Amino acid sequence: MYHEPDQHQEIRDAVRHICAQFPDEYFRKIDEQRGYPEAFVEALTKAGWLAALIPEQYGGSGLTMAQASVIMEEINRSGGNAGACHGQMYVMNAIIRGGTEAQRQAYLPRIARGELRVQSMAVTEPTTGSDTTKLKTTATRREGRWVIHGQKVWTSRVQHSDLLILLARTTPLEQVQKKSAGLSCFIIDLKQAIGHGLTVRPISNMVNHETNELFFDQLEIPEENLLGPQGEGFRVIFEGLNAERTLIAAECIGDGYWFIDRATRYAKDRSVFGRPIGQNQGIQFPLADALIAVEAASLMRWRACEKIDAHQSAAAEANMAKFLAAKASWEAGNACLQTHGGFGFACEYDIERKFRETRLYQVAPISTNLIYSYIAEHVLGLPRSF
Repeated sequence: MYHEPDQHQEIRDAVRHICAQFPDEYFRKIDEQRGYPEAFVEALTKAGWLAALIPEQYGGSGLTMAQASVIMEEINRSGGNAGACHGQMYVMNAIIRGGTEAQRQAYLPRIARGELRVQSMAVTEPTTGSDTTKLKTTATRREGRWVIHGQKVWTSRVQHSDLLILLARTTPLEQVQKKSAGLSCFIIDLKQAIGHGLTVRPISNMVNHETNELFFDQLEIPEENLLGPQGEGFRVIFEGLNAERTLIAAECIGDGYWFIDRATRYAKDRSVFGRPIGQNQGIQFPLADALIAVEAASLMRWRACEKIDAHQSAAAEANMAKFLAAKASWEAGNACLQTHGGFGFACEYDIERKFRETRLYQVAPISTNLIYSYIAEHVLGLPRSF
């Protein structure tokens, strides 16, 4: 059994205290309005929790990945949706890992103080999807500026971010020896870009998740906005994706516990045919199965955190943690909905909202099938399937 350090409980208590100020009714209303939980995100920002992974020398908390994962878990376990703000946790990793010292000094202290939000990362494109190396958005150097042209999709939280991290091709694919070469990262100041070469088009979707399609039409940005060495953007972006997958695994674990807690409480209180429904094995067994799966996913989450915090390769563990946690939360959601019967579909119980929210992570930020392919190739040593 994994025994959490004492400071984890301190973090849990502090985050729960903030979350308690934003009950189910708050998130339910935000969901109904297709709004953004601005007050909630602001409260987390002021308390310093969204600066958890920024080193102390730049004004952040300098917490470990394990500690950061506790923050994300508790938000979802309290009934919230960390998808509104989790980008702040991992997107700025591109600046920490890939930025120059001047860039880190320019951006990280302001992010830590809550003066800047860097919630958005533009990677996916409509015609390439998960085949990132084939992306078509280009950045061309011209007279001391970078000129960007292309299109992105599923770019989240643009309307609630000040900075955008963009991945674009700076060397044509046919001119590089390795298909992941020739891609570069850039920092985009959204206030300067929108309406001056960048057009944002929101995408309506089944989850209240603010996401967009972006159109770059000869957008000009300063030359110094190149993030990391030219041509090494793939490495800059993907070094941070293990953190992203591990944090989202933690969110799914939080969802799983939320579903199990709600279902267990309801199963104890709800009586049919003169007995609590929780006395029936048809109710007990799916909930027990859900708890076992969530606990197992949590252990893999800790393993991924351990390797990330030790600066070791954690790609397999992060992918496994995300896979197990997303599957466990979805099955816990199914069990919770089934336990509540018709009431599970009523908005006032919040189950249908959380049900929709947790379903997203079967697909994003990496699909289940791509995780299968990664494990088959890189862990089992089987031939690459694509």
